[in-house]
Amino acid sequence: MWISTATVWEIAIKHALGRGDMPVSSSDAVRYFREAGFRFLAIEAEHAIAVERLAPIHHDPFDRMLVAQALFEPMRLITHGPLLARYSDLVISI
Repeated sequence: MWISTATVWEIAIKHALGRGDMPVSSSDAVRYFREAGFRFLAIEAEHAIAVERLAPIHHDPFDRMLVAQALFEPMRLITHGPLLARYSDLVISI
């Protein structure tokens, strides 16, 4: 199982805002991911280029990065965002 560094980045931003929608800090999340045996997928320049090629289906920059990474690598992306599944069969909405 892989976790994108984009996910860690998004957790950090949301937690720092302190609005309550992200009760776990990024450092705690990374610790939990590591304890679970997850591996981290770094954001590469090619992933950023792939974002530019995505159709304008969804506008959240973090979600778009996750889709771009899934398409570029290729890997399956499991998400709770049904809109993202419109990008590819590699994106699975649960």
